[in-house]
Amino acid sequence: MTRSYTGGCACGAIRYETTSEPIFQNHCQCRDCQKRSGTGHASFLTFPRQADVTITGDVKTWRVAGDSGNEKIHAFCPTCGAPVYLMLAAMPELIAVHAASLDDPGRFNPQVVTYSIRGHAWDRLDPSLQTFERLPTG
Repeated sequence: MTRSYTGGCACGAIRYETTSEPIFQNHCQCRDCQKRSGTGHASFLTFPRQADVTITGDVKTWRVAGDSGNEKIHAFCPTCGAPVYLMLAAMPELIAVHAASLDDPGRFNPQVVTYSIRGHAWDRLDPSLQTFERLPTG
């Protein structure tokens, strides 16, 4: 039996659900993730098909060029301001949800750290995780 991944924003106005399995789970230390999270990194579960994720509620979005130069589309709740998910313009089929937005954040199982080149000494992550100075390419 497949167990759904469910979650949403802090106030509950935005909700999502999928029975898909994530294809990538990471901590990202890029400057955009640092600024948006207010700490040293953000954590994501990336799902292969945005079409397989049911989202309810009206999100607001904003776009920014990431460290890679590719455009990221951030979705957040207009009521509480909590970030919920992001999409990548270069890979529009993917959707990445914020690990802390999960109803059960314990289901997050990070595999790697991306953009470690931007990491700070005060933001210590699991040293057993594989790290990439930028995004892995293969």
